[in-house]
Amino acid sequence: MPALVKLVAQLPAHLPAAVLVVQHFAPDSDGEHLVSRLARHTALQCRLAVSGDAIEAGTLYLAPPDCHLLVKNRNAPFTLVTKGPRENNYRPAIDALFRSAAVTYGPAVVGVVLTGMLHDGTAGLEFIKRCGGVAVVQDPQDAAFPSMPETALRTVSVDYVLPLSRMGALLEELTRGSLPKAAAPSIPEDLKQEAAIAERVVGTTEEVDKIGHLVPLTCPDCGGNLWELEHGQVQRYRCHTGHSFTADVLLRESQHSLEETLWVALRMMEERRNLLSSMASRDASPYAPQQAERIEELKKHVNRLREFLLSSSTPHRGTDVVPEPEEYD
Repeated sequence: MPALVKLVAQLPAHLPAAVLVVQHFAPDSDGEHLVSRLARHTALQCRLAVSGDAIEAGTLYLAPPDCHLLVKNRNAPFTLVTKGPRENNYRPAIDALFRSAAVTYGPAVVGVVLTGMLHDGTAGLEFIKRCGGVAVVQDPQDAAFPSMPETALRTVSVDYVLPLSRMGALLEELTRGSLPKAAAPSIPEDLKQEAAIAERVVGTTEEVDKIGHLVPLTCPDCGGNLWELEHGQVQRYRCHTGHSFTADVLLRESQHSLEETLWVALRMMEERRNLLSSMASRDASPYAPQQAERIEELKKHVNRLREFLLSSSTPHRGTDVVPEPEEYD
């Protein structure tokens, strides 16, 4: 929020463009309070976006917490606010707004990625570039959290990289340039398809088949099949429900799922060991020594799995070596 305040404070009231903002807030945040905070620092008119708002120059529209902000209809533009599926685990998602704007306005879009964590916005900047727009990224050395700017710079052919203090002047200069009067005729069909799915909240398998191919992976959000999308430089996946992920985010999600599964396995193994120990303490049969062997074997597995989970030597660090565990009693 401090970076956003610093940027909008540089923009004049007569800016010949609308400013649409996605900020990652908690779902229960007070959107009106956030708008009031922005309004104290900028000459722009500030609104919490609602569906059907006419998009006007000199106005800032903030995506409501836990809702996507989209745009529609270049000739009489208006906002569309939805509770659609998360993209890259975010709602609102920067990628969803950038894609919607790029499909609607083509080369008349300037996309800006500021300080932030993880990867949201990288794919969206590529959408804008593919539709003829301009990509601007805050200099990572100037960013409190450089992850988002750095990821965008690694993946997308960014037009401008500069510190926040110089960004307002650049945006004013870009928006006062000669912009196209009509949408570019070459808006990619796959982006039109994805934008349509986002607007309707859910798609069909036939629609996703047109823009990608089915892969043996499942959506971490809904458990449905995933399609690998075939266009653009950013490796991405989506399910027909509407959830969308870059490859980096999907890998991170699979790591979380794996860890949760292993913790469940550890709990079940410990419960089995405890049950076998309880049974062995009451068993005077000739099979008691075999039970004791089973308990010892299970105890080794529990120790090894526990050490694996607690160790820093995890698979994503490039090693499958697990330190010898301490004895578990």
